[in-house]
Amino acid sequence: MALVVREEGSTLRRYVHLGTGNYNPATARLYTDFALLTADPDFGADCSEFFNFLTGYSGQNRYRQLIVSPVGMRTRIAELIQREIEHHRFGRPAGIWGKMNAITDTELIEELYAASRAGIQIDLLVRGICCLKPGIPGESENIRVGSIVGRFLEHSRVFRFLNGGDEEIYLTSADLMSRNMDRRVEVMFPIKDEGIKARIRREAFELPFSDNVKMRWLSSDGRYIRADMKNQPALDSQFSLIS
Repeated sequence: MALVVREEGSTLRRYVHLGTGNYNPATARLYTDFALLTADPDFGADCSEFFNFLTGYSGQNRYRQLIVSPVGMRTRIAELIQREIEHHRFGRPAGIWGKMNAITDTELIEELYAASRAGIQIDLLVRGICCLKPGIPGESENIRVGSIVGRFLEHSRVFRFLNGGDEEIYLTSADLMSRNMDRRVEVMFPIKDEGIKARIRREAFELPFSDNVKMRWLSSDGRYIRADMKNQPALDSQFSLIS
């Protein structure tokens, strides 16, 4: 997170940069991340108050747009999953997508299992460690987990919820790991602009899940299996984004 407070005429305006990765000039050449640059007043006010929280001048745990760990992110993610279950129960559009480096937190894995048992389709792109077992009948049969390891290190963390037809997309610095939920300061934030949401949807989910070159699918026994080409043209999602 970066915050610039600028005097413009007789007013102060806040410019905020929020990213899914760190500000490291070396890893930036290899890591792929998403970031948002905005002058939205709510984001600006939240970031100012968040920096006060970091410096010890505030005990704030609720924000206008930001979702922050370790004070509330775990609870909010669980609420978002439960909301999808409620939408599905009443026949409204429901679905969950996630992109992250790792998923190891048992409580949130159980929340995803509950959503799968309720009949919600869940698609996860997990580059590294995944303690969730997909495809178990009666438990996780509605969950798919894929992994892409290619020229660039997939580093962005993204969550997408159909939310009864009012789709929500969040970017975050946190993986679904206990250390990120409970022992680190992390930030998750919504994407409001429909054009940006469409780009993230394509680059984070639609294109990678169509990858049949680098994609490996996690099976319920822990093995990773190459994507089936099915006589389709080769599609390398990373190459598509740089070509």
